[in-house]
Amino acid sequence: MCGRFVLTADSGLIQQAFDLGPLAPEVQAMSPRYNIAPSQPVAVITNEDPTELTFHRWGLVPSWAKDLSIGNQMINARLETAAEKPSFKNALKRRRCLIPANGFYEWPKKGQNPIYVHLDGGELFAFAGLWEVWRSPEGDTVKTCTILTTEPNEFIKDYHHRMAVILPRERYAEWLTPGEVSHAEALSFIKMVDADQMRAYEVSKAVNNVGYDSPDCIAPIGTQGTLL
Repeated sequence: MCGRFVLTADSGLIQQAFDLGPLAPEVQAMSPRYNIAPSQPVAVITNEDPTELTFHRWGLVPSWAKDLSIGNQMINARLETAAEKPSFKNALKRRRCLIPANGFYEWPKKGQNPIYVHLDGGELFAFAGLWEVWRSPEGDTVKTCTILTTEPNEFIKDYHHRMAVILPRERYAEWLTPGEVSHAEALSFIKMVDADQMRAYEVSKAVNNVGYDSPDCIAPIGTQGTLL
């Protein structure tokens, strides 16, 4: 699964990496994030407009949901069953997205320090995600998203039994195909980055605190400054 991740690249680098158009002022002002948690706003590129970077609440809320709380259980969607689940099947066909990141955390075993997983050289990458639009009874509109997960590759299986779907750059355009595609076609767009590109190291348990967001979060264990 993926329950916390990191996005430290500035908006200009993201714009260049994903070939985006002009950025909105609130996007240009985005700050590095070292401990992004569920229910928080995350940067998203949707198939509605693949040239735009926007913010969505992390935790998908289907259009038919009664309230936002269901999103707390929808931060991840299993790739193997997304086409069958009422919460995800329509989004898989019509509303796919990329979620930029520089790395993510996993907890190998209860009580152990988390590990920080990233690509070689700290390269910016993108999770494959789904997005939805939910409207409250009062008429407010909330855009939400989820990260797809799958069976772990040879690298991640030493740390966790699931992993987030990380798309290689050459699959971005296909995943962001506008409009509706079949479930089979959507799933055919999925390809994982090579396991030999991935790296990991142990970090402080300070990451466990969702309120702690500091460069110390991604510092290798033993090299952090004063942690809160």
